Amino acid sequence: MIEVEVKARAREDTAEKIALLGAIPLAVENHRDLYFNSPRRDFRKSDEALRIRIKEGGARLTYKGPKLDAATKSRREMTVRIDSPEEMQEILQALGFTLSATVCKRRTKFSFEGAVLALDEVEGLGRFVEVELAAPEGAAGAEDSYEASREKVLSILARLGLGESIRRSYLELLDGTRQ
Repeated sequence: MIEVEVKARAREDTAEKIALLGAIPLAVENHRDLYFNSPRRDFRKSDEALRIRIKEGGARLTYKGPKLDAATKSRREMTVRIDSPEEMQEILQALGFTLSATVCKRRTKFSFEGAVLALDEVEGLGRFVEVELAAPEGAAGAEDSYEASREKVLSILARLGLGESIRRSYLELLDGTRQ
């Protein structure tokens, strides 16, 4: 799957603008994301990410490949549910992966025109909004689907009055060393 995503700093009126669009509230979640670096290559340099996300609905291990374009945070994403984040962390560390950072946030999710809007309060960074769609990878018409999804998330961001698209992840913003 290709995660097609844009992010911007939220303004004071962003929640109100999301409501005015008619977005449907989905959930409020607390995320604790544990990011790991590879013993074989530096994910900071290769623009990849490996994380364990722990939230109320359970834990997941996610790999994110390098970003695919210059305007969005779109990238290949693979996720699996895990029963024990603690044991998964032990496995990764036994294989030589190192815990590089923890990112905590409170996320309020909305559904809008097939997209997920997330209003995030990130510890140490402040408030952001993300707009995300999933596009198929490798299927017939996948490139057209990706381009349509890319245009849609950028359009929704503009409709929220947030033209700025931040390509750096929360990890990168907290880290301050990655471009």
